[in-house]
Amino acid sequence: MHKKDMKLFDLLDYQDPDAVLNEIVQIILLLKYDNIIVHFRSVYEDIQRLFKGDYPGYRASNTKYHNLEHTIMVTLATARLTHGCVRGGIKFNSDTILFGLLASLFHDSGLIQTAYDRKGTGAKYTIGHERRSIEFMRQNLSLKKFSKKQMDACGHLIACTNLNIDIADIPFQSPELQTMGKIVASADLLGQMADRHYLEKLILLFKEFEEAGIPGFASEGELIEKTEGFYKNVAKKRLSKDLDNIAKYMKEHFKHRWNIGRDLYADSIKNNISYLKSVLSHGKKTKKFYRQHFKPGGMVD
Repeated sequence: MHKKDMKLFDLLDYQDPDAVLNEIVQIILLLKYDNIIVHFRSVYEDIQRLFKGDYPGYRASNTKYHNLEHTIMVTLATARLTHGCVRGGIKFNSDTILFGLLASLFHDSGLIQTAYDRKGTGAKYTIGHERRSIEFMRQNLSLKKFSKKQMDACGHLIACTNLNIDIADIPFQSPELQTMGKIVASADLLGQMADRHYLEKLILLFKEFEEAGIPGFASEGELIEKTEGFYKNVAKKRLSKDLDNIAKYMKEHFKHRWNIGRDLYADSIKNNISYLKSVLSHGKKTKKFYRQHFKPGGMVD
């Protein structure tokens, strides 16, 4: 395939955790911080076990949108954007890069239920799940002998993924960590909105919102219809203003890692929104209509 025709999901199998891990390790090696690989691998393996139900004291993940695939896609986006920033002239020490990657791995762990929590699904924790994610992070990293200061730094980065928190209000330990916080928050938005299955996964997201009691969406159709507005008025604004458009450095990653002169995340998001607009141009439709357009592979079932 010619470089100009390459799409984001042509680069590797994003549904294969081992393939994603190998690519992140490759990026860490490009950053010349191979000293953090052992720590990263250890947490990556723990997060896989957590989501699969093999971590002591916890049930398997049962949220279909915020699942293991979402988590590793966000972590990969964090690694890529960090690499792009470094190629663009921004400097980070090894701890900051490690904390950024770990925060990405932990950022939705708060949606996992404990073994004794048998009511509903983890979606009920959607509102405020970042706090629970930070609690799990502290539990996990304390076993690995991380210091309180290190865990505090990681916790601040996890907090950045909360759309209701102003990045400026988080007491980062350094400007460098604040920049990493903007990377993690950007990666959380980019990773999901660039997903080639993003639009059909909105039906799964509605199920989570419904259980969590999040207002503003009476049906999955309404959530789909409001997605373009979310992109323009929330995600795009947050990326460009609150997060200082740090996502612009993603292009540097693809240039230096793949010899591609485009930001494949931006391309994928543009394609998703364009397709969404084309579907919505037919007017308000029934649930059956949306499921016919956003259901490759029977994912919703």
